[in-house]
Amino acid sequence: MEKEKKEWEQEQSRVEAILTELDKKQKKLETSAGGLKHDIIGIRKNFWEDVTVNMDDAHEAAETFSSIKQQAEILSERERSHRHIYRQIQNIKKLRASPYFGRVDFIEQGDQKPEQVYIGLTSCMDENEERFLVYDWRAPISSLYYNYSPGKAEYEVPGETIEGEIVLKRQFIIKNGTLKAMFNTDMTIGDEMLQEVLSSHSNTQMKNIVSTIQKEQNQIIRNEISKYLIVQGAAGSGKTSAALQRVAYLLYRWRGVIDARQIVLFSPNFLFNSYVSAVLPELGEDNMEQTTFQEYIEHRLGRKFQCESPFEQLEYCLSETEEKTAATRLAGIQFKSDLAFQGLIDRYVNWLSSEGILFKNVVFREEKLITKEQIRTYFYSLEQSISIPNRMELTAEWLLLEIGKMEKKERRKDWVIQDIELLDKEEFLEAYKKLQTREQFSEHTFNDHQREQQLLAAMIVKKAFKPIKHAIKQLAFIDIKQLYLQMFSDWGDNAATGQWEAIGKLTRASFAQHLLHYEDAAPFLYMQDSIEGRKQNTQIKHLFIDEAQDYSAFQLAYLRSLFPAARMTILGDINQSIYAHAMNGAQRMDACFEENAAEYIRLMRTYRSTRQIVEFTKGLLVDGAEIEPFNRNGEKPILQKTEGRAELHAKIKDTIQHFKKNGHETIAVICKTVQECRQAHNEISKYTDIRLIDKENQTFQKGVCLIPVYLAKGIEFDAVIVYNASGEQYKNEYNRRLLYTACTRAMHAVTIFYLGEASPFLQAVPSHLYEGK
Repeated sequence: MEKEKKEWEQEQSRVEAILTELDKKQKKLETSAGGLKHDIIGIRKNFWEDVTVNMDDAHEAAETFSSIKQQAEILSERERSHRHIYRQIQNIKKLRASPYFGRVDFIEQGDQKPEQVYIGLTSCMDENEERFLVYDWRAPISSLYYNYSPGKAEYEVPGETIEGEIVLKRQFIIKNGTLKAMFNTDMTIGDEMLQEVLSSHSNTQMKNIVSTIQKEQNQIIRNEISKYLIVQGAAGSGKTSAALQRVAYLLYRWRGVIDARQIVLFSPNFLFNSYVSAVLPELGEDNMEQTTFQEYIEHRLGRKFQCESPFEQLEYCLSETEEKTAATRLAGIQFKSDLAFQGLIDRYVNWLSSEGILFKNVVFREEKLITKEQIRTYFYSLEQSISIPNRMELTAEWLLLEIGKMEKKERRKDWVIQDIELLDKEEFLEAYKKLQTREQFSEHTFNDHQREQQLLAAMIVKKAFKPIKHAIKQLAFIDIKQLYLQMFSDWGDNAATGQWEAIGKLTRASFAQHLLHYEDAAPFLYMQDSIEGRKQNTQIKHLFIDEAQDYSAFQLAYLRSLFPAARMTILGDINQSIYAHAMNGAQRMDACFEENAAEYIRLMRTYRSTRQIVEFTKGLLVDGAEIEPFNRNGEKPILQKTEGRAELHAKIKDTIQHFKKNGHETIAVICKTVQECRQAHNEISKYTDIRLIDKENQTFQKGVCLIPVYLAKGIEFDAVIVYNASGEQYKNEYNRRLLYTACTRAMHAVTIFYLGEASPFLQAVPSHLYEGK
């Protein structure tokens, strides 16, 4: 006991010494920052006074340019230094609250005395910048803390493996500069620290988990070998958290080689983006680029179509209509999402190399300047060994030459003379200035009527032909829409599924309304790229895809082709696959990648929910036995029957009040569809303050919300109420995953209501795992 007390006092004393050191550093940095700020203001204020401007001749102009450049570089350097100091000050402020969370005493092989390695959110050195007082959690030596128990251990540094022995591993909970808890451990991260972190309430933004990273999560974070890293993790297993720490690690490890602009995260929706936006800034890093697959698709399509969103597609599927078109649509979704469809498109494009490409007429003032037949003849006159995209570029060059000839002939047409006569004074003066700038005449020759007419005619026709030339450069003469539809006609009769004709008819109907179904978006762009040329991005070095189980095999393969230089980290949970186009429980996400290039990691331990909630939700799955709950106790889930909507809404109101009394700050009422959310909101909002989240571009806030299950994916709440888990609502295997996803959003408490009979998946859960009312 005396020994423990002495160690506690020593550690508290060290915390205080670190805080004193941080105070010195902060004052020193603030003094430097103040001086730099004064310099920056002075340089900006006197910038032009300190620059000699002389443009009398070429030599003086060069001197002036050099002087401006030199002054700008001085200003840029001062601003860069100021930003660096500001970031250091921000890091010190973070360290003041909790300087570190772990300690490893490591004896390097050949040494006698152990080195005390303290690990925190960021590094801190002594006053002379000679010795580390705290190591950044991403430093190579810090991996000892995450990967090893006391005993033999090693860590990697560039070009070398450092071997030795851990003789002590200690964890701390420090708040506001005061040591609150301290314990030695043989585990990776002790349950005491996890209990401390996990028992806290959910927030509107995801927290960083650097103090509680587990060994398997650390493998994900520090992986530098795999081209494709696929992570299949149970709900609440820390997939997304590990991915964000991985981004922070990569930015630290490859500082100066890659930056945040070369990392892209494809997230499930904008609500999720809002939820995770604080993690990287909290770790002292810039946020990477964040987008959704839908946003990327819409950017690429431009104004060609109104593109259906994945949520609109899901709402259609959840409506469970019995119409024949619905069955055809579902068959089409499944076929268009498979890699077999990608192979079919490849064969189709190969066929187009020798015949079948459709073009558009080049039209000007309702007159066909160049017909689609002429374009086709020219295209197929080119050597077939040249790729289709290269032949398209050659065809565009030929069209521009032909249009150039026609442009000159057009100048003599009557409409041009009429347009010249209709020019108002302002347009005439504008034309005069433009032509004078080009030095095509002087003010003495502009009065020559014939010359004036020729120049104005050339100018008017050039302006009129400009959109045509732009369209040709954009390859708009290719009839991409009809080419996609042609694939579903005679060419594809025997190429695919037995419902090919019906699928084609439905696809043509949506195109006629300028609507692109979500399942058509990736195949359409893939075919377009195969004909026009790939729109690859080689600047992106790392691509992260979260909730990857909701992508089709086709979509994942398409993203891989778009970012050929990127390493990909793919994270998901097959048990939460809720879209008709997505992979089902029998598939693995690495099926879309070459076996020898992909590393597959499973995370089966879940940390989000209490042990009671995890044991209950495991029972909803066919193969849930492998999921391992973290041993954090709580109340059993409550399963409650209601007789009608009025009783349902009254009990939901009472449950919300109960959750609030228990201190829960984020409470979600989760419905199956957005339509159900809106109907429920109309009634529940009469009794209590509740926010409806029915669009993906809303932000996550504290309080009570009504949300469809597909928008709640990836987010956690203190408490969850499942609106109506009846047998009518959740009756097939597809609905099983929706119900599982809804229940696994809860950290501390979940209550499930149902009207009539409970879902068969709830009935299958052993009764001792929940409280029935």
